[in-house]
Amino acid sequence: MAALLAAALGQIGDRPARLAAILADRHARSGTVIVASLVALAAASGIAATLGALLAPRLTPEARALFVALALALQGAGMLFAAKAPDRLERWRLGAFGTSLAGLFILAFGDGVQFVILALAARAGEPLFATIGATIGGVVPLAAAATLGEAGWQALPQQLFRRIAAAAFLGAAAWLALIALRLI
Repeated sequence: MAALLAAALGQIGDRPARLAAILADRHARSGTVIVASLVALAAASGIAATLGALLAPRLTPEARALFVALALALQGAGMLFAAKAPDRLERWRLGAFGTSLAGLFILAFGDGVQFVILALAARAGEPLFATIGATIGGVVPLAAAATLGEAGWQALPQQLFRRIAAAAFLGAAAWLALIALRLI
């Protein structure tokens, strides 16, 4: 559930969602872009969660909690700034599915949400559930963006959504850090 929530909040107003909207408009195939985004997010989240599970035995419970707090704090801080527009991938000739899959995987794998997923999997030691949660949570904003198209997606109050999500991430990070340090 934590991975689902983190991925859903982290993708709001971020580059992968905007790219999904751009590609859905360009190819006029939002369903194909949504399926490709599901596969891309599952692959990126699966890699991050597996790395987190491999890291877990090397960390104490307090270190795992601090690691999650750090990941949440970095994600929240990053969301305070406007997301840079993604490359429109206009020269890519892989078709709707191939372009969406490759482009969204690259953006998702380099995204701060994957660091949060890695940290959550390290804390819980459940890479499969972290992967499933992150995939479901992440595909919701991407599907909405692909359905709305670029103009519709950009018409939403992206900066407001990002600030609210940033506050949630930063608040959760502070809370977890205080618990890990046994200050509360």
